[in-house]
Amino acid sequence: MEGTMKVAVMEGIGKMGYEERPIPQPGPDEVLVKLEYVGICGSDIHYYETGAIGDYVVEPPFVLGHEPGGVVVEVGSNVTHLAVGDRVALEPGKTCGHCEFCRTGRYNLCPDVVFFATPPVDGVFQEYVAHEAALCFKLPENVSTLEGALIEPLAVGFHAANQGGAHAGQTAVVLGAGCIGLVSMMALKAEGVSRVIVVDIMPKRLEKALELGADAVVNGAEEDAIEAVMRLTGGAGADLAIETAGTEVTTRQAIHLVKKGSTIVLVGYSKTGEMTLPMSLVLDKELTFKTVFRYRHIYPMAIDAVAAGKVNLKGIVTDVFGFDDMQEAMDRSVTDKANIVKAVVRIAG
Repeated sequence: MEGTMKVAVMEGIGKMGYEERPIPQPGPDEVLVKLEYVGICGSDIHYYETGAIGDYVVEPPFVLGHEPGGVVVEVGSNVTHLAVGDRVALEPGKTCGHCEFCRTGRYNLCPDVVFFATPPVDGVFQEYVAHEAALCFKLPENVSTLEGALIEPLAVGFHAANQGGAHAGQTAVVLGAGCIGLVSMMALKAEGVSRVIVVDIMPKRLEKALELGADAVVNGAEEDAIEAVMRLTGGAGADLAIETAGTEVTTRQAIHLVKKGSTIVLVGYSKTGEMTLPMSLVLDKELTFKTVFRYRHIYPMAIDAVAAGKVNLKGIVTDVFGFDDMQEAMDRSVTDKANIVKAVVRIAG
């Protein structure tokens, strides 16, 4: 396809603008996707606020956004499983395919991954993107491109549930009810976990958790979260905890509120990268820690769960912004975290 496209670019910390760039041309193994929705992730907000995450430093103009859903408008010569008009969810990380981690199926750990909106790789707050066809997953008729954009965070939730060995009969606690906490809760329910308790300090997020299927919620600002979980479990504690807030307080709470022999899955990144934890208690309880870095082999499972009605992805969306309103979308995502649980940008469609 010839011509130019509109691209939203981060021009500096706290500043968005637009550029016209050529529409990318798909290679033989790629498809060209007209983007309809792109989610705003916590990492996008962090880059926008601070200009960096660890060693990844933004050099403007930079394109944010890595949660895309759209429609195929052109296919490469080698592509046979997709056709023009197919609606797709795009997995944003292209890996090398031949390192130790790729060869053993743990491709999310590939050191040479090229991932949307991870500097210096641009993201997809733009009208079109050419992407590896193998990383574009066709959506069933009853799954929208809005939901397609949210398959990316949902994949994190399913990976967390899988890392924790989630199964029927368990009681699980999710600490943090932001987007990742909510998709983790829904993934746990989809995988058959009998009871999920969600802990947060923001009332709107706890209301959203109940709306989306949490069995109980705890406001950690109003009561002791450990005591509340112990009360809700009859003194037994939880079988599994998924920590998505990335704070020392919630990680310590997780250690206290699980049963002996349980698993804690760490998903949230702490701002400092370091924590002081009660390791004597960890040893006494013989706890297992698992961690999450993105996801692997999850998109088909996540899409099937949405198509089957096991996960209400649309339900996590609290705000939809127009593509012409990127400055407002990013500013409000920064300043109104108490009310915006998940924001999505409508590019087209």
